[in-house]
Amino acid sequence: MRCLIVEDDDRIAADMAAALNASGFRTERLADGETAWFAGGTEDYDLVVLDLGLPLLDGMTVLKRWRAEGHNMPILILTARGDWNDRVEGIDAGADDYLPKPFRMEELVARARALVRRASGRMNPIQQAGELVIDTNRQSVSVAGRLLGITPLEFRLLAYLVYNTARVVPPTELLEHLYGDDDSRDVNAVEAIVARLRRKTGPGIIGTRRGFGYYLEQTR
Repeated sequence: MRCLIVEDDDRIAADMAAALNASGFRTERLADGETAWFAGGTEDYDLVVLDLGLPLLDGMTVLKRWRAEGHNMPILILTARGDWNDRVEGIDAGADDYLPKPFRMEELVARARALVRRASGRMNPIQQAGELVIDTNRQSVSVAGRLLGITPLEFRLLAYLVYNTARVVPPTELLEHLYGDDDSRDVNAVEAIVARLRRKTGPGIIGTRRGFGYYLEQTR
Protein backbone atom coordinates (compact mmCIF):
# COMPACT_ATOMS: atom_id res chain seq x y z
CA MET A 1 0.00 0.00 0.00
CA ARG A 2 1.53 3.25 -1.18
CA CYS A 3 1.29 6.19 1.22
CA LEU A 4 2.32 9.82 0.68
CA ILE A 5 3.30 11.73 3.83
CA VAL A 6 3.21 15.52 3.45
CA GLU A 7 4.78 17.05 6.55
CA ASP A 8 7.44 19.77 6.85
CA ASP A 9 8.66 18.71 10.30
CA ASP A 10 11.43 16.20 9.56
CA ARG A 11 11.22 14.46 12.93
CA ILE A 12 7.46 13.97 12.79
CA ALA A 13 7.64 12.85 9.15
CA ALA A 14 10.39 10.34 9.94
CA ASP A 15 8.44 8.92 12.89
CA MET A 16 5.28 8.57 10.80
CA ALA A 17 7.19 6.91 7.96
CA ALA A 18 8.80 4.42 10.35
CA ALA A 19 5.48 3.50 11.95
CA LEU A 20 3.64 3.12 8.65
CA ASN A 21 6.47 1.21 6.97
CA ALA A 22 6.52 -1.24 9.86
CA SER A 23 2.77 -1.75 9.34
CA GLY A 24 2.95 -2.74 5.69
CA PHE A 25 2.79 0.63 3.95
CA ARG A 26 5.44 1.91 1.57
CA THR A 27 5.82 5.59 2.31
CA GLU A 28 7.10 8.60 0.41
CA ARG A 29 7.78 11.93 2.13
CA LEU A 30 7.33 15.48 0.84
CA ALA A 31 7.77 18.70 2.80
CA ASP A 32 5.88 21.40 0.89
CA GLY A 33 2.41 21.84 -0.54
CA GLU A 34 3.45 22.76 -4.06
CA THR A 35 5.42 19.56 -4.64
CA ALA A 36 2.72 17.51 -2.90
CA TRP A 37 -0.02 18.94 -5.11
CA PHE A 38 1.90 17.88 -8.22
CA ALA A 39 2.74 14.42 -6.86
CA GLY A 40 -0.82 13.69 -5.76
CA GLY A 41 -2.12 14.74 -9.16
CA THR A 42 0.27 12.58 -11.18
CA GLU A 43 0.92 9.50 -9.01
CA ASP A 44 -1.37 6.80 -7.61
CA TYR A 45 -1.46 6.62 -3.80
CA ASP A 46 -3.53 4.36 -1.57
CA LEU A 47 -3.41 6.98 1.19
CA VAL A 48 -2.21 10.53 1.83
CA VAL A 49 -1.33 11.88 5.28
CA LEU A 50 -1.51 15.65 4.86
CA ASP A 51 -0.41 18.30 7.31
CA LEU A 52 -2.30 21.58 6.92
CA GLY A 53 0.53 23.94 7.91
CA LEU A 54 2.84 23.58 4.90
CA PRO A 55 5.24 25.96 3.13
CA LEU A 56 4.66 27.23 -0.43
CA LEU A 57 1.06 25.99 -0.53
CA ASP A 58 -1.01 25.24 2.57
CA GLY A 59 -2.49 21.80 3.07
CA MET A 60 -6.09 22.94 2.86
CA THR A 61 -5.49 24.42 -0.59
CA VAL A 62 -3.77 21.22 -1.71
CA LEU A 63 -6.72 19.17 -0.46
CA LYS A 64 -9.27 21.34 -2.24
CA ARG A 65 -7.32 21.29 -5.50
CA TRP A 66 -6.99 17.51 -5.47
CA ARG A 67 -10.71 17.02 -4.91
CA ALA A 68 -11.62 19.64 -7.52
CA GLU A 69 -9.41 17.77 -10.00
CA GLY A 70 -11.22 14.52 -9.26
CA HIS A 71 -8.54 12.72 -7.24
CA ASN A 72 -10.31 10.46 -4.74
CA MET A 73 -7.49 8.78 -2.77
CA PRO A 74 -8.16 8.61 1.00
CA ILE A 75 -6.74 11.66 2.78
CA LEU A 76 -5.99 11.90 6.50
CA ILE A 77 -5.32 15.49 7.56
CA LEU A 78 -3.19 16.49 10.53
CA THR A 79 -4.49 19.48 12.50
CA ALA A 80 -3.43 21.48 15.54
CA ARG A 81 -5.17 20.24 18.66
CA GLY A 82 -8.26 22.30 19.45
CA ASP A 83 -8.46 23.92 16.00
CA TRP A 84 -12.02 22.85 15.26
CA ASN A 85 -12.43 25.22 12.32
CA ASP A 86 -9.67 23.47 10.37
CA ARG A 87 -11.16 20.06 11.12
CA VAL A 88 -14.63 21.06 9.94
CA GLU A 89 -13.28 22.84 6.86
CA GLY A 90 -11.09 19.86 6.05
CA ILE A 91 -13.93 17.35 6.21
CA ASP A 92 -16.14 19.67 4.17
CA ALA A 93 -13.35 20.00 1.59
CA GLY A 94 -13.15 16.24 1.14
CA ALA A 95 -10.80 14.88 3.80
CA ASP A 96 -11.69 11.36 4.94
CA ASP A 97 -10.47 11.72 8.52
CA TYR A 98 -8.41 14.01 10.74
CA LEU A 99 -5.87 13.49 13.49
CA PRO A 100 -5.04 16.30 15.95
CA LYS A 101 -1.42 16.89 16.97
CA PRO A 102 0.21 15.59 19.05
CA PHE A 103 -0.85 12.02 18.42
CA ARG A 104 0.36 8.50 19.10
CA MET A 105 1.78 6.58 16.16
CA GLU A 106 -0.45 3.61 17.02
CA GLU A 107 -3.51 5.77 16.38
CA LEU A 108 -2.07 7.04 13.10
CA VAL A 109 -1.53 3.46 11.91
CA ALA A 110 -5.00 2.35 13.01
CA ARG A 111 -6.68 5.24 11.19
CA ALA A 112 -4.54 4.71 8.10
CA ARG A 113 -5.50 1.04 7.90
CA ALA A 114 -9.17 1.85 8.42
CA LEU A 115 -9.15 4.41 5.60
CA VAL A 116 -7.52 1.98 3.16
CA ARG A 117 -9.99 -0.76 4.09
CA ARG A 118 -12.91 1.62 3.71
CA ALA A 119 -11.69 2.81 0.32
CA SER A 120 -11.47 -0.77 -0.92
CA GLY A 121 -14.86 -1.67 0.55
CA ARG A 122 -13.27 -3.98 3.11
CA MET A 123 -13.90 -2.83 6.67
CA ASN A 124 -12.79 -6.07 8.33
CA PRO A 125 -9.03 -6.13 9.11
CA ILE A 126 -9.06 -9.91 8.55
CA GLN A 127 -9.35 -10.72 4.85
CA GLN A 128 -9.82 -14.24 3.50
CA ALA A 129 -9.39 -15.66 0.02
CA GLY A 130 -10.11 -19.38 0.18
CA GLU A 131 -7.55 -20.91 2.53
CA LEU A 132 -5.49 -17.70 2.61
CA VAL A 133 -6.12 -15.41 5.61
CA ILE A 134 -4.46 -12.00 6.03
CA ASP A 135 -4.71 -10.05 9.28
CA THR A 136 -3.72 -6.43 8.56
CA ASN A 137 -3.69 -5.54 12.26
CA ARG A 138 -1.34 -8.34 13.30
CA GLN A 139 0.56 -8.28 9.98
CA SER A 140 0.12 -12.05 9.75
CA VAL A 141 -0.64 -14.50 6.95
CA SER A 142 -1.87 -18.07 7.24
CA VAL A 143 -2.88 -20.78 4.78
CA ALA A 144 -5.27 -23.52 5.92
CA GLY A 145 -4.62 -22.47 9.51
CA ARG A 146 -0.82 -22.65 9.12
CA LEU A 147 0.91 -19.38 10.06
CA LEU A 148 3.53 -18.34 7.51
CA GLY A 149 6.80 -16.62 8.20
CA ILE A 150 6.90 -13.81 5.63
CA THR A 151 8.86 -10.61 5.19
CA PRO A 152 7.30 -7.11 5.20
CA LEU A 153 7.82 -6.91 1.43
CA GLU A 154 6.04 -10.22 0.90
CA PHE A 155 3.20 -9.08 3.15
CA ARG A 156 2.77 -5.86 1.17
CA LEU A 157 2.55 -7.79 -2.09
CA LEU A 158 -0.05 -10.23 -0.76
CA ALA A 159 -2.05 -7.43 0.87
CA TYR A 160 -2.11 -5.50 -2.41
CA LEU A 161 -3.43 -8.54 -4.26
CA VAL A 162 -6.11 -8.96 -1.57
CA TYR A 163 -7.21 -5.35 -1.95
CA ASN A 164 -7.40 -5.80 -5.73
CA THR A 165 -9.14 -9.17 -5.95
CA ALA A 166 -11.49 -7.98 -8.70
CA ARG A 167 -8.69 -7.79 -11.28
CA VAL A 168 -5.34 -9.08 -12.47
CA VAL A 169 -2.56 -6.82 -11.18
CA PRO A 170 0.27 -6.07 -13.65
CA PRO A 171 3.83 -6.67 -12.38
CA THR A 172 4.76 -3.06 -13.18
CA GLU A 173 2.00 -1.85 -10.84
CA LEU A 174 3.18 -4.17 -8.08
CA LEU A 175 6.74 -2.93 -8.64
CA GLU A 176 5.63 0.68 -8.21
CA HIS A 177 3.72 -0.06 -5.02
CA LEU A 178 6.57 -2.05 -3.54
CA TYR A 179 9.52 0.11 -4.51
CA GLY A 180 8.17 3.45 -5.74
CA ASP A 181 10.50 5.40 -8.00
CA ASP A 182 13.52 3.14 -7.49
CA ASP A 183 14.67 2.82 -11.11
CA SER A 184 17.22 0.16 -10.18
CA ARG A 185 14.43 -2.38 -9.79
CA ASP A 186 12.63 -4.22 -12.58
CA VAL A 187 9.79 -6.71 -12.82
CA ASN A 188 12.22 -9.54 -12.06
CA ALA A 189 12.16 -8.32 -8.45
CA VAL A 190 8.40 -8.89 -8.34
CA GLU A 191 8.79 -12.33 -9.93
CA ALA A 192 11.34 -13.26 -7.26
CA ILE A 193 9.01 -12.21 -4.43
CA VAL A 194 6.10 -14.13 -5.98
CA ALA A 195 8.30 -17.21 -6.34
CA ARG A 196 9.27 -17.03 -2.64
CA LEU A 197 5.65 -16.59 -1.62
CA ARG A 198 4.54 -19.57 -3.70
CA ARG A 199 7.10 -21.75 -1.94
CA LYS A 200 5.64 -20.65 1.40
CA THR A 201 1.93 -20.70 0.56
CA GLY A 202 1.96 -23.78 -1.64
CA PRO A 203 0.03 -24.15 -4.92
CA GLY A 204 -3.37 -22.71 -5.68
CA ILE A 205 -2.91 -19.31 -3.98
CA ILE A 206 -1.18 -16.87 -6.35
CA GLY A 207 -2.14 -17.24 -9.99
CA THR A 208 -0.47 -15.83 -13.10
CA ARG A 209 -2.15 -14.68 -16.27
CA ARG A 210 0.61 -14.71 -18.84
CA GLY A 211 1.32 -11.27 -20.25
CA PHE A 212 -1.04 -9.57 -17.77
CA GLY A 213 -0.02 -10.15 -14.18
CA TYR A 214 -0.94 -11.82 -10.88
CA TYR A 215 -4.12 -12.57 -8.95
CA LEU A 216 -5.33 -14.63 -6.01
CA GLU A 217 -6.64 -17.88 -7.46
CA GLN A 218 -9.30 -18.65 -4.86
CA THR A 219 -11.13 -15.36 -5.43
CA ARG A 220 -11.79 -15.88 -9.14
